[in-house]
Amino acid sequence: MASYLEILDDDQGHELSLFCVPKHYEEDLDSVIIPNGLIKDRTERLARDIVRDMGGHHIVALCVLKGGYKFFADLMDYIKALNQNSDKSVPLTVDFIRLKSYSNDQSTNCVKVIGGDELSALSGKNVLIVEDIVETGRTMETLLALLNECNPKMVKVASLLVKRTPRSSGYRPDYIGFEVPDKFLVGYALDYNEYFRDLSHICILSDRAKEKYRV
Repeated sequence: MASYLEILDDDQGHELSLFCVPKHYEEDLDSVIIPNGLIKDRTERLARDIVRDMGGHHIVALCVLKGGYKFFADLMDYIKALNQNSDKSVPLTVDFIRLKSYSNDQSTNCVKVIGGDELSALSGKNVLIVEDIVETGRTMETLLALLNECNPKMVKVASLLVKRTPRSSGYRPDYIGFEVPDKFLVGYALDYNEYFRDLSHICILSDRAKEKYRV
């Protein structure tokens, strides 16, 4: 079982006034639930765990866009630092894929894979999938099924967040940053209809904002 930092269901987060939050979002957020510094520290620890487990093997790090780009960039930076400053290192190359499974604030049953035609290049490779959040788990299960058809040597999944929800299929990533309540979260590249990616912290989206930014 992957280790993780648990954010409890009754955790209301921290007051926005205690953090630097863009003024144009102040009315749209309820609270800061995971500050940026805590995200960075947890990501650094995940990088150490990945190097420990997968060190010595060439790895293709596959970033799931768009929400995973901040976590992916920071995770790669920490792995690069470990490569430069420790006796055990991981040869890395990177690639990108985009999955779409949301309409407004609801996860749909239809998962669209953009860039899937290039997955055949991962045959025989050690693959590290880097994702922002696992909710129902069906999106990741769809991607893993596609990858397995390409016969990679090994596949591991690192997700910054895993949401506790009754809608979960039971899937759990190999590396987990935080387990979070069943609330709609934005920031640190997690979005709501493309808004809020520019927040440094992970915040709880207010109900009024869901209506304001609904498409």
